[in-house]
Amino acid sequence: MRKIALILLVLSVFYASFFSDKARLDREVNRLCAIDGGIRVYETITLPADKFDNNGEINFYEPIEKIEDTLGSEYIYQWDTRYYRNGDPVGQGAHEVVMARDHIQVFQKSDRKLLGELVTYHRVGGDLPGPWMPSSYHCPDKSIARELLLLNRIFVKSRVRNER
Repeated sequence: MRKIALILLVLSVFYASFFSDKARLDREVNRLCAIDGGIRVYETITLPADKFDNNGEINFYEPIEKIEDTLGSEYIYQWDTRYYRNGDPVGQGAHEVVMARDHIQVFQKSDRKLLGELVTYHRVGGDLPGPWMPSSYHCPDKSIARELLLLNRIFVKSRVRNER
C-alpha cells in the first residue's frame, strides 16, 4: 500500500510540475500580449480589383523561401521570431516547451514606410510525455490576429469600377 501511495505521490508531483509550468507560461503569454500583441495598421493601400482573388484576398501574396519578397516587388514583408523558451515539443515529446513572439511587419518598398504590423505570442508543449501532439496557446487568438487578416486590413480593394 505504501508503494502505491509513493508512486501516486511521485506521479502527482511530476504531473503538477509540468502543468504548473505550462499555466505559468500561458499567463506570461497573456501578460506580454497585453503589452503589444495584435494587429496595428498605420496606413492602408487602395489597390485595383485585379490585385485581389475571388475571395477578396490579395493575389500577390506568395509565401516563398526569400521571405522579404513574399509581397512582390513593391512591398517588404518581414517576419521575426524571438524565443523566450526554446525546445522541440514535436520532435522531443510534448513535455518540451517553446514560448515565442512572432512579429510581422509590412513596409512600402519605395520609402520604407511601415504600413502595418502583427505581434503574436505563443506557447507550444509543456504536456505530459507521450505520443500525442503537444498542446498550444496563442494570444491574440488566431481568429482575430493572423497574417492574412493583417494583409487584408492594409490592402483594400478600390470601389471604383473600371468601365470599358
